[in-house]
Amino acid sequence: MTYSYNAKIEIDAKEKSKAIFNSIKTDNKFYPENPTKTKISFNKKITIDVESQQITHLRANLNSTLRLIQASYDSIESVKI
Repeated sequence: MTYSYNAKIEIDAKEKSKAIFNSIKTDNKFYPENPTKTKISFNKKITIDVESQQITHLRANLNSTLRLIQASYDSIESVKI
């Protein structure tokens, strides 16, 4: 399968990056029914690599992943870990 579109995003949430990564890493799986291939990795920063055959699927996947990261960050901030 050849992917036409791809995106790579790096997120640096400083000392919260590892906690955020740990909270979202369970979503780092490829499901055959998912039209995108997403890889989330951590090396001092969170890196998101997304590939898709359709730009709309890529955008939808990125939006979902970024919202999940924002929710994790907000949760950590709310308890001041």
